[in-house]
Amino acid sequence: MRIRSLGVIDDAVVELSPGFTAVTGETGAGKTMVVTSLGLLLGGRADPALVRIGAKAAVVEGRIVMRPDAPAAVRAEEAGAELDEGALLISRTVSAEGRSRAYLGGRSVPVGVLGELADDLVAVHGQTDQQGLLRPARQRQALDRYAGDAVAVPLEKYAAAYRRLKAVATELDTLTTRARERAQEADLLRFGLDEVAAVEPLAGEDRELAAEAERLGHAESLASAAAVAHAALAGNPEDPEGVDANTLVAGAHRALEAVRSHDPALGALAERIGELGILLADVAGELAGYADDLDADPLRLAAVEERRAALTQLTRKYGADGEGIAGVLAWAEQGAARLTELDGDDDRIGELTAERDGLRSELSGLAQALTDARAAAAEQFAAAVTAELASLAMPHARVTIDIRQTEAADPADGVEVGGRAVVCGPTGADEVELLLAPHPGAQPRPIAKGASGGELSRVMLAVEVVFAGSDPVPTYLFDEVDAGVGGKAAVEVGRRLAKLARSAQVVVVTHLPQVAAFADRQLLVEKTNDGSVTRSGVTVLEGEDRVRELSRMLAGQEDSQTARAHAEELLAAARADA
Repeated sequence: MRIRSLGVIDDAVVELSPGFTAVTGETGAGKTMVVTSLGLLLGGRADPALVRIGAKAAVVEGRIVMRPDAPAAVRAEEAGAELDEGALLISRTVSAEGRSRAYLGGRSVPVGVLGELADDLVAVHGQTDQQGLLRPARQRQALDRYAGDAVAVPLEKYAAAYRRLKAVATELDTLTTRARERAQEADLLRFGLDEVAAVEPLAGEDRELAAEAERLGHAESLASAAAVAHAALAGNPEDPEGVDANTLVAGAHRALEAVRSHDPALGALAERIGELGILLADVAGELAGYADDLDADPLRLAAVEERRAALTQLTRKYGADGEGIAGVLAWAEQGAARLTELDGDDDRIGELTAERDGLRSELSGLAQALTDARAAAAEQFAAAVTAELASLAMPHARVTIDIRQTEAADPADGVEVGGRAVVCGPTGADEVELLLAPHPGAQPRPIAKGASGGELSRVMLAVEVVFAGSDPVPTYLFDEVDAGVGGKAAVEVGRRLAKLARSAQVVVVTHLPQVAAFADRQLLVEKTNDGSVTRSGVTVLEGEDRVRELSRMLAGQEDSQTARAHAEELLAAARADA
């Protein structure tokens, strides 16, 4: 990797060994920036605070050697990247303003693509992971991860059934707890629908009745006006001497007809006057019919007003503003549908109850399968961790995994597992906890309570190494997971990491000389201060330089003869062990 303007690092090149690389240096020198750089290359979050003060951007570039058929190589090619003689080039830039860019094999790609490659490239194990593993929930996740498909397959089925059961239970609870409200709503709907059915309103009826009431209420004045108009057009039989419009128009038409042959223009006017006469005759006829058909019956008017009052009452109670009877009919349609739904709730409750019972039975079987799979994996996992502890200077320690369930206070609220009604959650009924018996005769206790600081670090390292053995990735990064370990135990930690490095690339950030001595390559992160700018550099240590660094780590004095002798002894022991 090449790191530029990241934190305290100005410009540094980190050359990692194919086997075991140890990264050492004084506290605050920038060792964490090496881990951070790798995280950025693998799609980690870009924090502008990481950019070196005064720089425009931080840049991390990496070269990762892999097989062309490796999953990461295939995914990179799908993203448009190209391998350079079996190596994948990755670059990540973070600006001081917070903008981030990623490049893969010479192509610009979304940062998320780098994250997709991470799972197939590097497994990172740090102190944060250690602290997380102290929590039972994380211990269950760790066991499930170790078990692989043996747990993942039934867990997926269980989770789907659990989600469905929760949805069914929620709907069933809603229906049953609201039974009184639903009954009241149904009664109100029935009453309203009965009122509407009793009146039997018709669409548009309110407008038609309003027009009829207006006509009936003014029948006499309408009839009088029609008679006067008819007399003006067609004449009054009781007044033979009167002049009407039809007679005058007919006279005008005869006068023009007599001379129309002399001028075509006058002939056209004669035709129009003739049409006017026909129209006047039609209107006069309709006025006569209107007057004859006009109903002035006061009984009909009373019936219309009574019907209108009934419709108005319905509109006021059930119709939306301005919609009249149309709103009443719409409410009735919706109310009937809702009533059907409410009346069908009893059937729905029966269906949901049957489905809930079936899901509980199914969940019981799936939870038992999960428990069995976890129990089988727990034996293997505990045995593997115990074996690792023997390699970490804890030969008599024994790790076990306690898998238990919490009995439900009310059997109706639980799921039967192992013949008991127990509490179930989204991941099953099991509570998983790592127990440690550090020496023969000791009672197994939770690792958070039953282990000293050094023992806890070794237990966690053993867990991480077991995970490393089951993770199909080529590189493992351990960030100060050996904290709290010293002396002989530290030597065993270094020896165990060196053994792991025989089958994978291992990078360890450490303060322990006993661990660093076992590395195939040791990198020193050192910081110098020229009075204005602090820079960090990364140096490959060999020969005398490596002895001096190990002496510093041992005694804080690079030139101490005793520390140097001890450092040379550590290196010799590590070489002999290899």
